[in-house]
Amino acid sequence: MIRIADFCYRRRRYVLVAWVLLFVAIFAAGSALPAENRASYATPGAESGKAYDLLRERFPARQGDLVKLVFAGNIDDPAIKAKIEGVIAQATAQPHVTGAGSPYGPNRASQISADRKVAYAEIYFDRTFDKLANTDSKFQKHFLDAVDHGKQAGLDVEVSTFVAEQQVGSEFIGLIFAVFILLLAFGSALAMGLPILTALFGLGIGATLGGIASRFVETPEWAATVATMIGLGVGIDYALFIITRYRQSLANGLSPREANITAMGTAGRAVLFAGGTVVISLLGMLTMGLSYLNGVATSAVLAVLAMLTASLTLLPAVLGFVGKNIDKLRVPFTGRASHQGTRAFWYRWSRVVQRRPWFAFLGGALVLLIITLPLFSLRFGFPDEGNNLKDQTSRQAYDILSTGFGAGFNGPLLLVADLKGASDPRAALTKLTDAANGAEGVAFVAPAVMNPANDTAILNVFPKDKPQDKSTSQLVHRLRDNVIPSAVASTGAVVRVGGFTAISIDQSDYITRRLPIFIGSVVFLSFLLLTTVFRSPLVALKAGVMNLLSIAAAYGVMSYAVQGTWLGNLLSIPETPIPAFVPMIMFAILFGLSMDYEVFLLSRIREEYLRTGDNGAAVADGLAVTARVITAAAAIMVFVFGVFIFDPNVFIKQIGLGLTTAVLVDATIVRMVLVPATMELLGNANWWIPGWLARILPEVHIEGEEAVQAELATLLADEKVTV
Repeated sequence: MIRIADFCYRRRRYVLVAWVLLFVAIFAAGSALPAENRASYATPGAESGKAYDLLRERFPARQGDLVKLVFAGNIDDPAIKAKIEGVIAQATAQPHVTGAGSPYGPNRASQISADRKVAYAEIYFDRTFDKLANTDSKFQKHFLDAVDHGKQAGLDVEVSTFVAEQQVGSEFIGLIFAVFILLLAFGSALAMGLPILTALFGLGIGATLGGIASRFVETPEWAATVATMIGLGVGIDYALFIITRYRQSLANGLSPREANITAMGTAGRAVLFAGGTVVISLLGMLTMGLSYLNGVATSAVLAVLAMLTASLTLLPAVLGFVGKNIDKLRVPFTGRASHQGTRAFWYRWSRVVQRRPWFAFLGGALVLLIITLPLFSLRFGFPDEGNNLKDQTSRQAYDILSTGFGAGFNGPLLLVADLKGASDPRAALTKLTDAANGAEGVAFVAPAVMNPANDTAILNVFPKDKPQDKSTSQLVHRLRDNVIPSAVASTGAVVRVGGFTAISIDQSDYITRRLPIFIGSVVFLSFLLLTTVFRSPLVALKAGVMNLLSIAAAYGVMSYAVQGTWLGNLLSIPETPIPAFVPMIMFAILFGLSMDYEVFLLSRIREEYLRTGDNGAAVADGLAVTARVITAAAAIMVFVFGVFIFDPNVFIKQIGLGLTTAVLVDATIVRMVLVPATMELLGNANWWIPGWLARILPEVHIEGEEAVQAELATLLADEKVTV
């Protein structure tokens, strides 16, 4: 690390030019290979997936997606009818549309509400929407313009599924907050600009590489937002830690070159290790076996690696240009000294905690327990279109259909009946229809649709309640476990339950089963890494437990917000279930990020302990030196993640809230209360390691200025000999 840092410092012009050329080349590659987002949320081996596979095989005309044109008005009025038929004709004339089911067509009476005030037409496409978006990014806008959706005289026309194009800009709002916090922390506009510069380079390169990777790895559109969240947060934080150590080294009388090497040899090594833990956590998503999560993990890992590389190579080169001018362009009343010995606030705070360690430990644990309690009422499921913004046509279509046909109409369950083995297909289909009609929680069943070969049928079963309601999930289980088996017993028919809600249930069950494997693998690998670095199983175990506590608290707050509480109303988060992949993605991100603060705090504590042999003083000094920069880093993370709470996408809101809460809890209750309290209670046992383990573990140093100075002296001595 030291030789890399010194090379980047001495060859800073070449390094800077190389980064600029790399930036331009990757952007050019990104323009030639634009992102191709796609995602299948089908669960491997699940019944809903088998239903879709059968549908695709036996109903080739239904392989694409569909939308509903929703009409509100006097449906029987000849003038209104003419307008509706005109809108349908306009829709069917659009590219990629294969046909339409008009409410005025034969056997389509069920598409008109009982009060004759609401109707809908089904518009079929030749491909799924993600594939269409990759070949024609404006197809959705062109379709909406063609049907001229919106309120007309006596008629309101809305379109389901499609949403207005979202305005991207959360990352720039996060950057503005980061600029403000960095100014307060450094007190210098020049020092503030360096983390922003490296973050912009890393963000641009990481996002472009993620887009290119999406052409080869199945990647949902929202993966880019998740990657931006984590990439922006870690990129600024890593640069912040390195620059802080650089400024301290200059203040201690080192030359710019020596300060650069010292900063990279200490904080830079910690950054490398911390970034490695983040990458390991994110790669843990690959153990879930879900194709779209592979794309999420790939995008996020590329973002982190780009930020990490920028921090470890571009930043030392830029520091070479800045030299001793790092504190120029000062901002008044900011950037106070971060360490004032025993007079520092955080030193005195640590001593307060250490004098009453049990009180601090129990008090902090109680606060975390209270925050975590709502976790036990967490409910998994996919939010439906009723959570879209009220001015979006998909939300208005949802509301109109709910008014005309009932809340459950927006999420029909799809029963796909394989009749090849049935002795009497018509009789089997009749039994199935009657049984589904009589099932508790079913509003009505639409007439069965047969395929051209007459060996497969589709039944749309409409629940009484909304797609995201718990009762609808219970209905799916009831149909699968009792109603359908009883109806088709001895008929030879095989029936699969698919549709939006069934896919949600299958995926929630699948992720819940595999989540312990995922969490266990990430925690175990992180435990091994921390034990290797800090030479202490207790420190590594404590770090893992503390990280799990902060993540559990984040889950609790997120669960509370989506239960229709004042917090959800304040943040415009509707009452809704949480997709099962959200807590899993949050864990992957948060466990890695929590390790960042753990590494920076504990590495400095260990450095002081190795120097003095006094555990209490080491904890106080380590906290005094790092608390200010950790607080600034956490504040940046909180604002970067916090702005995503206001994203239109409901589960991006959920992820943003969870990440914000976890970072806030981790940097305050955990790092500043529980860590010093537990380390005081454990005393010198913090640094105990069995002899056999010490012998087999490799020696890894991520901090320790004395060791770095020795390496630096060797480097300079070698140069003199060479000369």
